[in-house]
Amino acid sequence: MVTLPTIEWGDPSAKRRALLVHGINGSAAGWWRIGEALASDGWFVTAVDLRGHGTAPRADRYAFADYAGDLPGENWDLVLGHSLGGAVSVIAASRRGFAKSVVLLDPVLAIDPAQHHSVHQDQLAELALTLEAVREDRPSWHPLDIETKVTAAQQADRAMVDGTFTQNRPWTVVDETARLTVPTLVLGGDPAFFTFVVEEQVGNATYRVIEGAGHSPHRDRPDDTIQAIREWLTSGRG
Repeated sequence: MVTLPTIEWGDPSAKRRALLVHGINGSAAGWWRIGEALASDGWFVTAVDLRGHGTAPRADRYAFADYAGDLPGENWDLVLGHSLGGAVSVIAASRRGFAKSVVLLDPVLAIDPAQHHSVHQDQLAELALTLEAVREDRPSWHPLDIETKVTAAQQADRAMVDGTFTQNRPWTVVDETARLTVPTLVLGGDPAFFTFVVEEQVGNATYRVIEGAGHSPHRDRPDDTIQAIREWLTSGRG
C-alpha cells in the first residue's frame, strides 16, 4: 500500500465528503474546478495523486486492485473518478462501505484487446506533452487545465504507463461495474467527438452524454459536467 499525496477543498467539518480520482498521466491538481465547485456546495473534497503519478511514490505494481487499495478512508459520500480513475473507483466502490455514491467521468471500463497496444502507445506519447501542443489541440481548455495536464504528464514516467497496461490486460472492470450496489452516474464524452464509454458496459448506472465533450468532460465542457453532477446529487439518486 502506498500513502498518497492529497489536495483538499472546503471545510473539513462539512457533513458530506467526496474523493476525486484522476486518470492516467493525471494528478490531483487537475481536479481544481470540480473541487472548487463541490466545496462551494458544502462538500469537503479530497483529491489524490495515484501511485506513480504527481508527487506520489513510484511502485512496481499497477493493477487496478493496487491502485484501489491505496485510496484513503471509507464511507465516502461520493467517489468521483475519471478515465483510469473511473476503473479504479469501480474496484474500490465494490468494497462494502467504501462509497455511498459514485460518479464516473468517461471511465475506461474496458479496452478492446485489438486496441490495447495502440491506447498504450498513445499514453506513452503523452509523457512528452508540451504547453504549446495542448493549447493547439485543446483551444477551449482553461489555461489552468492545460498547465495541470502538462505538469502531470511530465511528472509521470514510462514504468508507470507500461505497468498499468501490462498488469491490466485484459483491461476490463465491466463485471465489477454491473455488480455495484451504490447509486452510480456515468458521464460519457460525446460519441460524435470521442468517448471510451460503451453504454452496454455501464450496468445499472445512470448514463448521460455530455454533448460536445471528449474524453475529459470536466475540461471540455466543465459547466455542463458540473451541472450534471449537481442535478444527479440533488435528485436523490446520489
